[in-house]
Amino acid sequence: MIWLGLLLVGIGTCDLAFSWTRRPRLAEGVAAGTVVLLGLLSGVAGLGVLAVLGLVLVAGAVVLWGESVTYGFGSQRFAVPLIVLGGVLVLALLASVGGDPEGGLLREVLRESTLPLLSELAPERALLLCGVLLVQLSTGNVIVRLVLGASGTTHPLRSTTGPSPSLKGGRLLGPMERLLIVGLGLAGEVTAASIVIAAKGLLRFPELQSTRADGTTGPGIHEVTEYFLVGSFVSWTVSLVALALAAT
Repeated sequence: MIWLGLLLVGIGTCDLAFSWTRRPRLAEGVAAGTVVLLGLLSGVAGLGVLAVLGLVLVAGAVVLWGESVTYGFGSQRFAVPLIVLGGVLVLALLASVGGDPEGGLLREVLRESTLPLLSELAPERALLLCGVLLVQLSTGNVIVRLVLGASGTTHPLRSTTGPSPSLKGGRLLGPMERLLIVGLGLAGEVTAASIVIAAKGLLRFPELQSTRADGTTGPGIHEVTEYFLVGSFVSWTVSLVALALAAT
């Protein structure tokens, strides 16, 4: 699973770096460099020339993801980055069927850790878990916005003709919610994770029911409800797919 782990770490790092810097090329460079560095520390070079080529391809896939996201939002072709993401994930899964590196500095660092949880982790497993957690942050928000745009539910960027039908705190609560669901799922507390999902709907219900008392024009309750439901289901899907990948 070394290739899948490196890909997820790279994608998560790319989106997180862009959210901080707002410079896509810099974010892509940081993410690609992170992939190459972690791959070398994991002992990928010891698998031969083809493995080194695979490492370069994974770094390239991360850059491709970043470029596709920029293109998708800029041209309003939101399906393009989603197709790219699905394609590179499938390729990484297929490539991960092969063997993982045996040595590497990362294995030694984990083995010498004083934390039992880390000392028992294989490098490929550690990278996979790290990647799963990273994509719950900015990447999850990006995927939600892309799906909303691709489905025509709402434009991911704020409209210039009026307020967008967004609920308060979504971009902060989304990553927190996804991390909580993934954390509970990894701990085996699936029931607790389902309670978190149900609680979100109950907590948002008063806001969904509220009407505009100031008489201004804007999205109605139906548009806001659709936005909430589609966004929530996509966000939960990101968490559940990540849990499925972590279980592989």
